[in-house]
Amino acid sequence: MRLNIGGVMSVKHSTQNKILDAAQTLFAETGFTDTSLRQITSMAEVNLASVNYHFGSKKELIQAVLQRYLVVLMPRLDQEFTRLLAVQQPNSLSQVLSVFVKPLLELNKVHQNGARIFLQLLGRGYTDVQGHLRWFFNHHYGRVLDKLVLLVQQACPDLPPSELFWRLHFSLGTVVFTMASNEALAEIAEADFNEKVDIEGVILRLLPYLSAAIAAPVATVTQLSHTAPAMASEGR
Repeated sequence: MRLNIGGVMSVKHSTQNKILDAAQTLFAETGFTDTSLRQITSMAEVNLASVNYHFGSKKELIQAVLQRYLVVLMPRLDQEFTRLLAVQQPNSLSQVLSVFVKPLLELNKVHQNGARIFLQLLGRGYTDVQGHLRWFFNHHYGRVLDKLVLLVQQACPDLPPSELFWRLHFSLGTVVFTMASNEALAEIAEADFNEKVDIEGVILRLLPYLSAAIAAPVATVTQLSHTAPAMASEGR
């Protein structure tokens, strides 16, 4: 009697993909914390033991969902960052941010609307306070992220590390919100301004905004405390 090894592996792969597809849909829609394993297995039409067998735990499943995209995205970004760092003079912030465009769009080959889904999941990692993801990113991709920070520091040498931290996270929030609502934004642009914009067009419009925001002059806490009441009184 011969075992059909290929068939067994195909079923295993199919089950894993069904779980991953269901998990990413629910995680993106309702978040990591509010999504239960039973909801995932119900959507995937598999039993609960399958999740434990293929992934071990909910945390590992979350990491596996993100890893489907990261194994495509991060090597490409690593190549681009290395290329920019090899240049003798500092790159502009626009040059640094522009290298994200093509790698992000390639995520649409991983899954339909992959770029949008990935950024939604990334945002969920922050809003749901998934501490294990911070370890996961630093452990697997810390070297790549360090290159990004170095490039931004070179482009904005007057930006203190603490301010850089805030601005990069503000930028991530902007990107996540924009990508999560890109279809609605495209519909508004077409209805109100007769402009047809695809996802690449949305990203290209976003980059100059992010560049200006990250590179804006640094205001001290004292300056901000004086500015806030003035802005509030103007709004009355």
